[in-house]
Parts: sequence; structure tokens; C-alpha cells
Amino acid sequence: MKPLDFRGRWVLVTGASSGLGQAFARRLAKTHGANLVAVARRKDRLDALKRELESEANVEVHAIVADLSNLGEVDRVLTEAKEGRQLYGAVLNAAITHFGPHDDLAWAEFEKMLRTNVVGVVRMTTDLIPHLEKGPMGGGILIVSSMAGINPVPYQTAYSATKAFLVHYGLGLWHELQGTRVSVTTFTPAGIATEMTAGEKFGPLRGWLAPVDDVADEGLEAFRKRRYLAIPGATNRVGDLLFRVLPRRFVVGQVAGVYRKALAAEKTTRP
Repeated sequence: MKPLDFRGRWVLVTGASSGLGQAFARRLAKTHGANLVAVARRKDRLDALKRELESEANVEVHAIVADLSNLGEVDRVLTEAKEGRQLYGAVLNAAITHFGPHDDLAWAEFEKMLRTNVVGVVRMTTDLIPHLEKGPMGGGILIVSSMAGINPVPYQTAYSATKAFLVHYGLGLWHELQGTRVSVTTFTPAGIATEMTAGEKFGPLRGWLAPVDDVADEGLEAFRKRRYLAIPGATNRVGDLLFRVLPRRFVVGQVAGVYRKALAAEKTTRP
């Protein structure tokens, strides 16, 4: 298949009001000339993004306020996004996390994480594949997982597990869709300097966090080229190779130690 060309075409972006989703939206509009269906929970931020991109990039932006932990809202987004327009691509980026001991995560919050990170993504992907296939140019989907989905991350255990699902789901679909005009690319960034990682718990880890704009650039290039699995950053790619060579228990234990120290440091700085 030819690389994706977003110019003048509609791309759906979830989690578009901040962080990586917002960076994806800005680059799709300003660099690639894409029209956007931007989805997020916060209306004020979506409206500001719409004004910015329509003014500076001369594109169309259709903003949809929705909570993607609610399956009814997911279905509403899909209906509204496709109404009167043919989508060419989708960046399924919305997610929530938990950093701390597993038993600090309330059951209701785990269910919300599961619905946002897994159920909503599967629902959207299942609906969008036939829609993209029937379009005149086909299209593609970028599933935003995480390095935490490739390598287990203690103290983000539930989040890590949801992202592991997305890795297997996206890679499996890539093979199933061979011979069609639709591609699925799985993108697995590590820690990113965003609102999600701005809390005190992430303070000791902040030096590991990648600039959000750099990550968005690598993700969109992988999406455009319809890559199978994209790991951004040379350090992450080397780390992935080491993880394949070194004993899993040892590597995960090292990660657990770093996170354990970060949590302990956060406790000592509390007033």
C-alpha cells in the first residue's frame, strides 16, 4: 500500500484536548493539512484547539465532547464523526493510567480504565475498519499503546496490562487486514512529558520523560508509512532489544525498583 496522505482528508483523534493527542492533532493539521474530528472530555480545551487550528492551519475541525469510558458515548462519537463525512484515518490515543500500588486502584477506577483503554478502542476499531475500507482511498488506524504494553511495569500494573492488550490487538489486526486498503499501526511510546505525568509521583522519573512533540512526530511518521509496530526513541528501541535478551524477571525487577523509589520519594515530600 502507498503511504497515507492526510492532506484535505478527515482524521479522527481521541484524547485531543491535551498531551500527546493534542500534539497529534496540531501536527496533523499544521504539517499534514488534515481536517480533524477532535474528541475529548473538556469542551473549553477542544473549542480553543478548534479555533487555533482553523485559524492557523486553514483546516476544518469538528469537535466532539465525550467521555470514552462510556460505551454509549463511544457509539455517539462514531455516529457523529461519520455523519456527512468520509474518514480517512483515526488516531486512537485516549487513555487513563494509575501510578501506585495495585491495591490503591479502586475497582470503579479500574473498570473506567478498562473501558477507556481497551473496550472503547476495540469498539471504535471494529466500527471504523469497514468505514475506511469503503472510502475511495481506504485509510488507516493508529492505535496508541505504550512500552508498558510490551514490558510489564510494576506500580502501573493494571495500566500496563491494558496496553499489552492493545499491542496484541493491533499487531494481530495488521496481519488480518493484509490485502485490504486499511492499515493498523501500533505505536508504543514510553514515558512522555504530558499532563498525565505531571503529578508529584512522577517527579523522580521526570528525567526519563520524552518531549511530547518529538513523540508525536515519530508516531505520525509511522502512521503515514503504515508501519507494523513503532517504538519511538533510540533508547527505547535498545531497551526493547535488551529486554528480549536479559531474563524478564531481572529487567522487570529493575523497573520495579525505580518505581518503588519514586513512590517512596513522593511520600517523603508530602506536607
